[in-house]
Amino acid sequence: MIYPQNACRPFRQLPPMSANAIPQAATALYDYPKYWAECYGTADFLPVSRAEMDALGWDACDIIIVTGDAYVDQPSFGMAVIGRLLEAQGFRVGMIAQPDWQSSEAFAALGRPNLFYGVTAGNMDSMINRYTADRKARSDDAYTPGGSGGMRPDRCSLVYAQRCKEAWPDVPVVLGGIEASLRRIAHYDYWQEAVRRSILIDATADILLYGNAERAIAEQGADPSNPFAMLHGRPTRFASACTSRRVRSTPTA
Repeated sequence: MIYPQNACRPFRQLPPMSANAIPQAATALYDYPKYWAECYGTADFLPVSRAEMDALGWDACDIIIVTGDAYVDQPSFGMAVIGRLLEAQGFRVGMIAQPDWQSSEAFAALGRPNLFYGVTAGNMDSMINRYTADRKARSDDAYTPGGSGGMRPDRCSLVYAQRCKEAWPDVPVVLGGIEASLRRIAHYDYWQEAVRRSILIDATADILLYGNAERAIAEQGADPSNPFAMLHGRPTRFASACTSRRVRSTPTA
């Protein structure tokens, strides 16, 4: 039908807007429901041994963080920040720092975590930490006590994740940190001069959280339908991206 130029055209009713399409304010970081273990309170330092767990009255850790750096409870160390964030959400968090990667024994030192392992190479990509731009081994490591070198393996996140799976095959492994973030997709590897696939696949890990990931960790811990819960019943791999409103989980290979 043709209408005159100035004539009013009939109004077409638009479908109602979905509630999910309406922008909503993000939940404050510390307003998520707390985990039941909040009753244990906070620790002066996150435990690094069974003796320290016993002193806190813990029978187990809910989450164990494995890191390629020494454990320094200071905000310049990312794993300390994430550990304290998880503790503030009510989780009992243990720390395994610079473990002996030649076997899985060191990765089982704190027992079986109730929820998951969190694995990070530390404040630096492990290959940059261990080698110069000329591919020569470095003799020191600024993130190790005494500056000693050689306290972490090549491709630290990958090795640690595999050892965690050896220690407790049924426990989900969550990758994070700068090394995993930069290698989350197919990438050119300077050391091999080849294109490597996502570290998530080679590490046989279950989830990769990239970037700062504070809200991603808090949201997934608070949501009973989150991938952590699903992983206990059905092994699945996810790559998760933290947005201003929610965590988006995308299946990978």
